[in-house]
Amino acid sequence: MTAFATAPSTSPHRSDKPGIAKLTFWPLVAATFFMVSGGTYGTEEIVQGAGYTRALLILLVTPIVWSLPVALMIGELASALPDEGGYYAWVRRGMGNLWGFQEAWLSLVASIFDMAIYPTLFVAYLARLAPAVRVGHRAFFVELAVVAVCVALNLAGIHLVGLTSVWLFALLSAPFALMVVLAPFQVGALAHARTAAPVASVGLLGGILICMWNYMGWDNASTIARGVEHPQHTYPGAMLVAVLVIALSYMLPVFAAALTGLPPATFDTGAWADLAGLMAGKWLRFAVVLGGMMCGFGMFNALVMSYSRLPLAMAQDGMLPRAFAKLHPKTGAPWVAIVACAIGWALCLQLGFEQLVTIDITLYGSSLVLEFVALVSLRIREPGLPRPVRLPGGMPGAVIAGLLPTALLAFAALNSERERVLGIDGLAFGALVILSGFAAYWATGKFRRASHRLQT
Repeated sequence: MTAFATAPSTSPHRSDKPGIAKLTFWPLVAATFFMVSGGTYGTEEIVQGAGYTRALLILLVTPIVWSLPVALMIGELASALPDEGGYYAWVRRGMGNLWGFQEAWLSLVASIFDMAIYPTLFVAYLARLAPAVRVGHRAFFVELAVVAVCVALNLAGIHLVGLTSVWLFALLSAPFALMVVLAPFQVGALAHARTAAPVASVGLLGGILICMWNYMGWDNASTIARGVEHPQHTYPGAMLVAVLVIALSYMLPVFAAALTGLPPATFDTGAWADLAGLMAGKWLRFAVVLGGMMCGFGMFNALVMSYSRLPLAMAQDGMLPRAFAKLHPKTGAPWVAIVACAIGWALCLQLGFEQLVTIDITLYGSSLVLEFVALVSLRIREPGLPRPVRLPGGMPGAVIAGLLPTALLAFAALNSERERVLGIDGLAFGALVILSGFAAYWATGKFRRASHRLQT
């Protein structure tokens, strides 16, 4: 039941068929940008809770302690094992079927708390341009439309999703780049400006947790390895460039806002649009609001591409029904997995999980810890495995790299009792979800047994 997996599969039913366009370096960077960040949006509460100086410090330290070790780990494992399903395949090979299943389970369950946020974000910014979208059930139907369009793009193939990510990145980043350019000419000019007062402050602790959430999801890029051109060479550089791009996309606008003197206490969701309007007028405010819609759309679009590869890889390995392994004959897209995941996320659009940041961190963090354990396990079990790049520092470096984000995860978990789900504190709810993965593994045993009989 928990035997270690053998070498990564290179069977022809994998989604690396000749003639299907793949992601190159910059589309992978752009797709990773949306899987992790989506831009400056979401940093408002960090500024509000911590103030400008501490917010900049948090935004600088977090990627060093939290993102860089993960990016280096992904660079090593994705270049050594560029297999379908990414982190699921690494954990399964390094630790066995049971833990590989738990890795995929944690990620897919965490996606329920994560994916409903992005269509909601799209509608939140659309409502600033067209408030009537909030009337009746219009918002829900707009959210469904976002899901449908992203499904269509993903069915059209990974290459189109990558190109879409590149254009969305350029368009939503342009207004913030202009704000950064204008800020030195408006030093202190907005010190007495008035914006809509925030309802409540999240505080310093809340700001740190939100910052962790804003830097979360690096491993999502690994699941599409079979769709990346020369993954052994593309992944390491793309991960490091993405860390730098995302950190700058957070820090530079916050620094620009600090220069203007706008009181940090006025920051809440949507404050970037207000700041843009104060700096350059309604046209720039409009551009920032439009960028917020692109942010929600781009993140959902890229994450559909990522998460849908998990059921595909699990079905190919006999963990799920074979139907999930069906590929589109022309684009190579796992169409059954994409549609099935999209239906699940659409059913959760109205559940209102946007505030459960620590729950999301706890579930994601548990899967991340398994990935670092797999990194160490593979170094011990397979020292001769070709690794085009290696996380520096040898075995001690691998252990230390895993300890840094694990310490932050423990900090988030200890504070998850502040969140409540169905009347249960966040830590207990996260534990129940984790334990349910073992029950799900037992329930899917017949698929693994059937797969084993076919292989023998």
